[in-house]
Amino acid sequence: MVANSSSFMQQPLCHDSESSALLQFKQSFLIDGHASGDPSAYPKVAMWKSHGEGEGSDCCSWDGVECDRETGHVIGLHLASSCLYGSINSSSTLFSLVHLRRLDLSDNDFNYSEIPLGVGQLSRIRSLDLSYAGFSSQIPSELLALSKLVFLDLSGNPMLQLQKPGLRNLVQNLAHLKKLQLSELNISSTIPHELANLSSLTTLFLRECGLHGEFPINIFQLPSLKFLSVRYNPDLIGYLPEFQETSPLKILSLAGTSFSGELPTSIGRLGSLTELDISSCNFTGLVPSPLGHLHQLSYLDLSNNSFSGQIPSFMANLTQLTYLDLSFNNFSVGTLAWLGEQTKLTDLYLTQINLIGEIPFSLVNMSQLTTLSLADNQLSGQIPSWLMNLTQLTELDLGENNLEGGIPSSLFELVNLQFLSVAGNSLNGTVELNMLLKLKNLTSFQLSGNRLSVLSYTKTNVTFPKFKILGLSSCNLTEFPDFLRNQDQLEVLYLANNKIHGPIPKWIWNISQENLEALQLSGNLLTGFDQHPVVLPWSRLRSLKLDFNMLQGPLPIPPPSTIRYSVSGNKLTGEISPLICNMSSLMLLDLSSNNLSGRIPQCLVNFSKSLSVLDLGSNSLDGPIPQTCRVTNNLRVIDLGENQFQGQIPRSFANCMMLEHLVLGNNQIDDIFPFWLGALPQLQVLILRSNRFHGAIGSWHSNFRFPKLRIVDLSDNKFIGDLPSEYFRNWDAMKLTDIANDLRYMQASPEFRITGYGWTASYMYSMTMKNRGMQRFNEKIPDIFIAIDFSGNNFKGQIPTSIGNLNGLHLLNLGGNNLTGHIASSLGDRTQLESLDLSQNQLSGEIPLQLTGITFLAFFNVSHNHLTGPIPQGKQFSTFSNASFDGNPGLCGSPLSRACGSSEASPPTSSSSKQGSTSEFDWKFVLMGYGSGLVIGVSIGYCLTSWKHEWFVKTFGKRQRKWTRKERRGHRG
Repeated sequence: MVANSSSFMQQPLCHDSESSALLQFKQSFLIDGHASGDPSAYPKVAMWKSHGEGEGSDCCSWDGVECDRETGHVIGLHLASSCLYGSINSSSTLFSLVHLRRLDLSDNDFNYSEIPLGVGQLSRIRSLDLSYAGFSSQIPSELLALSKLVFLDLSGNPMLQLQKPGLRNLVQNLAHLKKLQLSELNISSTIPHELANLSSLTTLFLRECGLHGEFPINIFQLPSLKFLSVRYNPDLIGYLPEFQETSPLKILSLAGTSFSGELPTSIGRLGSLTELDISSCNFTGLVPSPLGHLHQLSYLDLSNNSFSGQIPSFMANLTQLTYLDLSFNNFSVGTLAWLGEQTKLTDLYLTQINLIGEIPFSLVNMSQLTTLSLADNQLSGQIPSWLMNLTQLTELDLGENNLEGGIPSSLFELVNLQFLSVAGNSLNGTVELNMLLKLKNLTSFQLSGNRLSVLSYTKTNVTFPKFKILGLSSCNLTEFPDFLRNQDQLEVLYLANNKIHGPIPKWIWNISQENLEALQLSGNLLTGFDQHPVVLPWSRLRSLKLDFNMLQGPLPIPPPSTIRYSVSGNKLTGEISPLICNMSSLMLLDLSSNNLSGRIPQCLVNFSKSLSVLDLGSNSLDGPIPQTCRVTNNLRVIDLGENQFQGQIPRSFANCMMLEHLVLGNNQIDDIFPFWLGALPQLQVLILRSNRFHGAIGSWHSNFRFPKLRIVDLSDNKFIGDLPSEYFRNWDAMKLTDIANDLRYMQASPEFRITGYGWTASYMYSMTMKNRGMQRFNEKIPDIFIAIDFSGNNFKGQIPTSIGNLNGLHLLNLGGNNLTGHIASSLGDRTQLESLDLSQNQLSGEIPLQLTGITFLAFFNVSHNHLTGPIPQGKQFSTFSNASFDGNPGLCGSPLSRACGSSEASPPTSSSSKQGSTSEFDWKFVLMGYGSGLVIGVSIGYCLTSWKHEWFVKTFGKRQRKWTRKERRGHRG
């Protein structure tokens, strides 16, 4: 404890040398209120006085100083949260206090200085707390010489490293440790088995340290261990042991690791356990019933795993629970009757656990509930009016279900609500915003994604709640709600997919200028701006979506804080202002499908290391493509297609090592085939269609092997020479034959944070590619789709047999070239093939019968060649019309009118033109197929919806919000 000199009159005074050392230590720092994060922090050293300053000069009476009652030596220095700012070096007088046993400098700011070597002089120290103190660099080996340490806390110094020496060295040298807290250090190692030798250890906190490898199972068996947390180490694997009844464990947190397996039934022996958090791991199986024996348990989080079976009824025995989260598992609905017995439960999360049916009535008895989340399930029926009985609710989340009907007015009687979401259901009817007037505490309100009509409230003499999050997308709004004028605390505002028309009023720029972080106005009828600021005024804006409106005029420029900016699908004109380059943290920029002109500002392609998506496609931009990727970058998408760019592809693209999707089609690029792009390890899509590329493709080289290329479009250029058989032979990614049991789409998903929540914005990759003889826009690309389009060039020679190696091909278009020879029968082995176009060549011979074995073939065109003989019959070939075989006088048989063996000429067809030979094929056959199931099907035909890019936001990040809440629970594990 901190000594008080008045307690014992005989206590000796502080030694002059130590008093002087403390005063010099004090003088080496500035007192800064921002140096400590604790709101109750105060500068303890401020009242330390020297001998000449009168009463209170005895250092043993100073705040934060502890002296030995017999010798007067300073044995403890307790300066946590003392507002100290500055650096400590090895010459500091602190290290002359050689009698120190306890030193606490936590929650100050030592300005990223190193832990000084002088710490090794404190050989008697038993307790050292340097947590959350702004230290950096490597922990000195001198600290490991403090062999008497029983308490060591270095947590919360993310710039601090424990690597050379490492964790194993520390554990081997500090054998008497009882409490070891190293959370948020840069350790980046395995956990040494020697930790299991620390028999006195009671506390082990290794949260978010970059740990990997397997967790030593013997650590769980330490006889004194009460508190164990290794959470947020995603590469740490392990299993739970068979627990003993003698285990004193009180807190066990493995959240955000890769622990796996089933929960052992012996977990029911942990009778002292109060907190169990195994969220976001890889646990499977049933929840064992002995878990219901843990009567001290107050906090239970099993979310984000793969638990199955029914929601266990034995949880009714956990009468001390204050927090329960079962979300994101594979539970079936089972019985929820046990919930009625949980009178002490305050937080209940049952999100995305496949709850089916109506909202269970058993919840009505849980009158103490403050949080109820049933989001992301399959709940149907109406929102029950009895929810009004849960009068203590502060958070109600019913979002992302199948709820129908209207919103009962009784819901607005829950006057304590702070968070209310019914977004993403099938609710209908009318919501009058004046119903919110009773909810004075409401800060988050989400109605988006229903079929509701929201009636704005225009009276100005009423006070609406001050919202932080407001979601009114798809609410049939025709104008901006007037009450927004007085909202000054908004952080997130969603008004997308409404019918708001006309110019954006200038008063919008005054909304929450200091707080707004996300604004979404996509999918409205907005035409422009009443007043167009040069730079939008929200100083903290991070996400802005204005796409798919009718905006005209120059490009609006978001503030420098912006991370995501999308204004695609408007009518914006003029050049891209260099002011856009002030957004140095930008991750995603989509200015596509406008009328922007001029050149790309050079700074735009080099200014941001964080940029993941750059989409400037479908504009009127011109000039050379700027040199890109000169520095280390994160670019995954470059789409400059449908513009007027000239010159060559910048060789600096070879530095875009993360690039997956490169679209340069429909420009005026004059270059040879960019074989050097084959060195990009992640490149999957390469679209060079409709430019002025020329020359031969050239030889394949092992240094430029396109290891992940799955979609390549070189159509409508001036390539010559033989088809590149070596490339076909070595494009390994095209040999995959994945079955689309769980169809996913190519996308980039940069993550960022808004208002303390984690957000993911998914940009769906898109492309235009020739199909059925026409260019078709594919707004989404299945991640197993494999396609080659070399049509419209001047390739010659035979079709290489190496194409037969590409087992995964779905689309092959070699039409409009000068190919000769026969159609290879090996193409019949490409069973995934759905579209095959060999039209407008010089091919001869018969159509191989083996092609009838392509059971998914939906489009086939060999028109305008020199083919002869009978057309194969049966299976998919019975669906192809005359146009598929037109212009081959030597062909006979159905569907042509020339019967085989007849000398009559086939009648002319209406599609004899070399250009635009299209089939009258009915696309219903795409969905039929003759095999066991369709692989891609209609995805290569019409997959259009009204949107070019889909953005999936994990709204208000449940997992991230949950983790944030835990950080406030009082322990720092």
